[in-house]
Amino acid sequence: MALFDRLKDQAKQLQQQVQGGGHGTTGGHGGHGSHGGPAAAGGSRGGSKAQLVGLVKSQLGSLKTELKSGAYRDASMAMCALVAAADGHVDPSERQQMESMILSNDVLQNFPPDQLRQRFNRHVDQLTRNFPQGKTEALQEIAKAAKKPTEARAVIQTGIVIAGADGYFSQAEQAILREACAALGVSPAEFQL
Repeated sequence: MALFDRLKDQAKQLQQQVQGGGHGTTGGHGGHGSHGGPAAAGGSRGGSKAQLVGLVKSQLGSLKTELKSGAYRDASMAMCALVAAADGHVDPSERQQMESMILSNDVLQNFPPDQLRQRFNRHVDQLTRNFPQGKTEALQEIAKAAKKPTEARAVIQTGIVIAGADGYFSQAEQAILREACAALGVSPAEFQL
């Protein structure tokens, strides 16, 4: 638990630096979350979100060796599908882009690509056919990771990395992430949601 307290403190310090006009050096390197900057999200909150995504991505990477269970894999794919469908629909190009992000994610490379693709697409198909029912099923899948706090937080972190890949968090994506936090028994405030 001390690891997560330390990571949470680092995230808070980074956000304070960014909001205070300082230049945070953590989390602004490589990956999807380090581009976009404040203008991409329409203000300084977007900049801090983009840097937060970078920090969360590096935190998640440090847990790679612990995140090999089927529960994490399945919950993460349900989380990614919910993020993709947060606005109520997923067009084919968005689905392809999301698949590409999933398959290139360092931590998710613990699992065979076909397993990830099949689980992600099953959830997206359910969400596309009947969003309320698909959302309920995806949240039930996510809740299965609640037994292990490390995995529960990692599922949320995976959702944050995927949602923030474009440097912007929509209101719908934030709402989905908060609902996933509730399903996992994790405080959304821990992730600045």
